Amino acid sequence: MEEAHKMKLILYLSNGYPTIESSIEMAKTYVDAGCDMIEMDFPSRNPFLEGEFIAGRMAKALENEPNYDKYMEGMAKARKLLPDTKFIIMTYENTVLEIGVSRFVAFCKENGFEDIILVGPDGDTVKNELIDSGLKISCYVQFNLPEEEVRQALESNGFTYMQAVPAPGQATSQHPTLRSCIDYLRERGLKNPIYCGVGVHTPEDAQMVKEAGGDGIFVGSTILKLHDNVPALIEKIHEFKEKC
Repeated sequence: MEEAHKMKLILYLSNGYPTIESSIEMAKTYVDAGCDMIEMDFPSRNPFLEGEFIAGRMAKALENEPNYDKYMEGMAKARKLLPDTKFIIMTYENTVLEIGVSRFVAFCKENGFEDIILVGPDGDTVKNELIDSGLKISCYVQFNLPEEEVRQALESNGFTYMQAVPAPGQATSQHPTLRSCIDYLRERGLKNPIYCGVGVHTPEDAQMVKEAGGDGIFVGSTILKLHDNVPALIEKIHEFKEKC
């Protein structure tokens, strides 16, 4: 009998919110509850792509601890505490430049952080430096499959971050469903994992992504909003995990 398709549950961790130590504890809570991978951020001083909720958490973290050295120490601790858990590092280009590209690369390599979500301007200088160093940089592909984004995903050495749920009017007649989008990327020759996020808020959304052939799901605010109610947070992670 063919083994059922398994999907990775990837949870977003607001690093440093409210403290770095509490973030390390939350990472362990995530994993104990069934999380497969953790997307851990460097809070940015200019998180221009984030909504008010995440941006507010980043601002609070930096208010409590503005020194990126402390975040790196905390992330290294989390890695040692959870050696079997894969981490994805989400960082803004402005943060990498503040830390220093070579120092950022050395930190990632020392701690086994190889998968990076890099947010920044359209210039590729920093991105190319990170790729040349051996780090894997993800590519975001919108639901309407812009050719330039598809091409970048095909050329990328990292996973593809696929928009899971279209905005109104964004789905095309050729590819009206997530299954159709994923099948198209595979037909084009994409070999890297496809992790789906944006619009994944319920276990039913997770089920939809699994049926569409996604290799993983990103869950963010749904879990983050339960930060102060750990029993409910753990129960919600269990509900998502069951669908994976």
